[in-house]
Amino acid sequence: MVPVWEKANLTLEEAAAYFGIGINKLRDLTNEESCPFVLWNGSKRLIKRKALEKYLETAYSI
Repeated sequence: MVPVWEKANLTLEEAAAYFGIGINKLRDLTNEESCPFVLWNGSKRLIKRKALEKYLETAYSI
């Protein structure tokens, strides 16, 4: 079993637990066409961990 912090792509549940963001908020963010940190596999969405980390750093840096 691979630890979450070493995975390249996370499920919504893993990303929510890892980043402390709600699943519904992650769904809202990843529903946009221009979302840089979502990977679609059919109807399943995976979160690109490093891209989301970078997004959160830039979006919420004060």
